[in-house]
Amino acid sequence: MRSTSAYRRLSARLRRMGRRVTATGAALALIGGLILALSGPAAAKAQAWAPKPSPMTTPWTNQVPTDSPLPEYPRPQLTRQDWVNLNGIWDFAVTSADAGQPASFTEQIRVPFVAESALSGVQRKITQNDRLWYKRTFAVPSGWNGRRVQLNFGASDWRTTVWVNGKQAGAAHSGGYDSFSYDITDLLATGANTLVVSVFDPTQTGGQAVGKQRVNDVKPHPGGGIFYTAASGIWQTVWLEPTAAARITRLDMVPDPANNRLKVTVRGAGVNGQQARVTVSSGGTSVGTATGAVGSQFTVAVPNPHLWSPDDPFLYDVRVDLVAGSATVDSVGSYAGMRTVGVAKVNGVQRPVLNGKFVFQTGTLDQGYWPDGIYTAPTDAALKYDLQKHKDLGFNMVRKHIKVEPQRWFYWADKLGLLVWQDMPAMDTRTPDAAARTQWEAEYDRIIDQHRSSPSLVLWVNQNEGWGQYDQARIADHVKAYDPSRLVDNMSGVNCCGSVDGGNGDVVDHHVYVGPGTTTPSATRAAVLGEYGGLGYKVPGHEWYPGGGFSYEDQPDTAHLNNRFVGLLDAIRDVRMPRGLSASVYTEITDVENEANGLLTYDRQVVKVDESRVKAANRALIDASRAAPSPVTLPTGQYKSLRVTTPGHTDRYLRHQGGAAFTEVVNGASGSLLKNDATWKIVTGLANDSCYSFESRNYPGQYLRHRDFRVYKDSGSGDLFRADATFCPVRGANGAVRLSAYNFPEQYLRHYNSELWLATPGGTHTWDGPALFTEDTTWSVDAPWAP
Repeated sequence: MRSTSAYRRLSARLRRMGRRVTATGAALALIGGLILALSGPAAAKAQAWAPKPSPMTTPWTNQVPTDSPLPEYPRPQLTRQDWVNLNGIWDFAVTSADAGQPASFTEQIRVPFVAESALSGVQRKITQNDRLWYKRTFAVPSGWNGRRVQLNFGASDWRTTVWVNGKQAGAAHSGGYDSFSYDITDLLATGANTLVVSVFDPTQTGGQAVGKQRVNDVKPHPGGGIFYTAASGIWQTVWLEPTAAARITRLDMVPDPANNRLKVTVRGAGVNGQQARVTVSSGGTSVGTATGAVGSQFTVAVPNPHLWSPDDPFLYDVRVDLVAGSATVDSVGSYAGMRTVGVAKVNGVQRPVLNGKFVFQTGTLDQGYWPDGIYTAPTDAALKYDLQKHKDLGFNMVRKHIKVEPQRWFYWADKLGLLVWQDMPAMDTRTPDAAARTQWEAEYDRIIDQHRSSPSLVLWVNQNEGWGQYDQARIADHVKAYDPSRLVDNMSGVNCCGSVDGGNGDVVDHHVYVGPGTTTPSATRAAVLGEYGGLGYKVPGHEWYPGGGFSYEDQPDTAHLNNRFVGLLDAIRDVRMPRGLSASVYTEITDVENEANGLLTYDRQVVKVDESRVKAANRALIDASRAAPSPVTLPTGQYKSLRVTTPGHTDRYLRHQGGAAFTEVVNGASGSLLKNDATWKIVTGLANDSCYSFESRNYPGQYLRHRDFRVYKDSGSGDLFRADATFCPVRGANGAVRLSAYNFPEQYLRHYNSELWLATPGGTHTWDGPALFTEDTTWSVDAPWAP
């Protein structure tokens, strides 16, 4: 083990070199790594430990250091230069849930990977009958003498109790997704110190936030559905850092670019008359400095702010000093992005706006699961990878689904430029009791506090599909008041699964599989599609449980997957966005255990879709939104004939015969019956007044409608008939139109072998074939054959 004098020599050398150590800098990683070597467990222990075989191997599985995993500084928006990373090999034991500290720790675990994971080296099912125990020793560098020592946990699921040298450090922490700290200075001894951590995690059998965790076998198995392996115990970085007695504990930043300023609140502990000085800089040059009281909001000038956006994710550097007169007591580094988020009327439609402008938000559902680390990405590069693939695929948004990631994930979202919808992890699907509600709301507030300064985070999603739902409207009002700088979604999937819409918040959110559905805005809320898609394709050799995968709609090959997915994006651009849809979340970025509907495989080894084609479709969707398109309109109350535009068939018209719809050649010599059959009255849509229905000229009260993909002339009543008989026009080439089904926006009216069908891009039916698809689904609205 290296001596502490080696640490002092290293620190002095770096100071002489004048290195500016940042949250992501190599120098900081070097310091953290060497301090870990100084204070970590004995090398013999590390050598005795070994990981378990992973069910699937990601590109990073074998890149995880045994004794120093995740060496990066874990809190990028509140950084300090000196720190000790405690990740690595700890002694470990599992006892009954009600047992005290065991006499011996007979196993070892690699922190911060959960006990259920292969990367932890334990890979065992943990239930409500178990309690996890962790133990290690550490030494405090002598260079920290005279300062307070903080013990920090990025996250530990669920109730965590900490002892240092046999004495409990503060109160037990309850919460699986928020960070927490203890000042352990008064518990420390000279030389070696012993740290013991106990964690109890009842997963879904308790009342706490669990997200999609369920107690299941940790090895691949059939079933599981949309719920996955539990993640118990420490799952984010554990570290030490020295501070002054008066110290900065949090930095809340709210950009206000309209007034050329950054609103700042510096939170602290042990403060006694000190002031906070905040400096905002760009490229090493200060752009503004201000001093204010700790705990109160003040502003820092940011002249001519460089706005943050997905296309230009510019970040300012921020430094905060706690000062007493001319003396600096504590200093932290941070960063900020200047941007605004809101909802506004755009061409009469409620839309979410970024920096005052509507930009369609296209993203994916990101569950944040890994086959090797379960809740914990194997490396920082892996954590970044999923976000980078969003960018590579042209998405500008990601919905983090009922899980909260480490703060470095938010750093990469901020740095790469992705809008983030952050879900509060759900409780179990049953109705929660009073104690569960109190715990859930308290943890939600702490999560908001810890991520409120991230510019990428634009929307809080309170509840999902009614899971553990209660007080939806009250909670939405509370979250909006607690963080008024962001949008709030009171319930994602208000149309699904028995959920109840609170009726408030900034968006109305539907889930439609496969979709994209018909979500429409209200007078006060923008319309968003919180989940859609779920197109499945299983890649041989890259399945979690071979043969056990499921999806919402299986695809026979990648050609169909690409056509189908791009067809959905095109339908959103052409059909739903002009009618008020403002955002969409595709399920999902990767496969997860037995869910096989990812754009990538669960092991991140295969990208299933054509990246360039998907990126182009997403880019077209985003670019189209900047023009705030309006729906295509047709003349109502008038008779018209619909002519085929496919080359070589432009003399054919849509007509009915024997109750079914066909195309046939019609000209001046045609009989009156044919001309009547080829004439339709355009009326306001039976199901929606922004779309249209087509009434037969010679059979009033009968309309063009689809039924089991085939198209007929029919009469009827009820919601289903009205929806089947309503079509929404999409702008086609040369003034022509395409007609999408109101209730299936991605399906278009197509002639195929003279018959009329609803055809789906990438569909598996013969009438879905890609050859001449666009031409066959494009119609010219001509003068009527029978006025």
